[in-house]
Amino acid sequence: MFERIASVYDPMNTVMSAGLHRRWRRRAAQLTGLGAGQRALDVATGTGDFAFELARLVGPSGEVVGCDFAAAMLERARAKASRLGFANVRFELADGLCLPYRTGSFDAATVGFGVRNYADLGRGLAELARVVRSGGKVVVLELTPPQRGLLARFYNLWFDRIVPALGSLSPLPEAYTYLPRSVRSFLTPRQLAAALAAAGLVEVEGIVTAGGIVSICAGRVP
Repeated sequence: MFERIASVYDPMNTVMSAGLHRRWRRRAAQLTGLGAGQRALDVATGTGDFAFELARLVGPSGEVVGCDFAAAMLERARAKASRLGFANVRFELADGLCLPYRTGSFDAATVGFGVRNYADLGRGLAELARVVRSGGKVVVLELTPPQRGLLARFYNLWFDRIVPALGSLSPLPEAYTYLPRSVRSFLTPRQLAAALAAAGLVEVEGIVTAGGIVSICAGRVP
């Protein structure tokens, strides 16, 4: 599915989020606590936008690895990195449930809008924690279902009607009916934070933004 929508992934993200997805990634990146010269991993990197936010934090002396299992997404990420001048980022094919990296080899690891698609959430979160050194951060940015009120009604209208209508213009319309279904069946912000804690992370903190539609959870590797 992600291979087939790679060509429209960026413009669809911009339209569906009214351009706010970049701001959400920037805010999530700041929670990593990364600084110049450090090393970070972005899992389920897609076309690389989250990896580029991390690259700005670690600077030219640092390194960011973005990995994904959709090769078509990675091709676009590499092209964007070249166009934007991010020489400190590299993109690799990898499975988030079995990361090919040494234990404790990164200062931070992130996932943006990816854990909702994991076949095994607990295993994926444990892998993120494994590859980060003691004291480093794991940060997860994800869409979560709003629980009540006017926003929930707007959410239902947007995701059930408008997003599929926009998706009908894409190479794979069913991908944009999958999106609202996957969000609706996903964890609440509190449950997501609990999942990070269950993966062994400590000092877990959560931020809910966009009226509850977007959650950012961060935890420290003990």
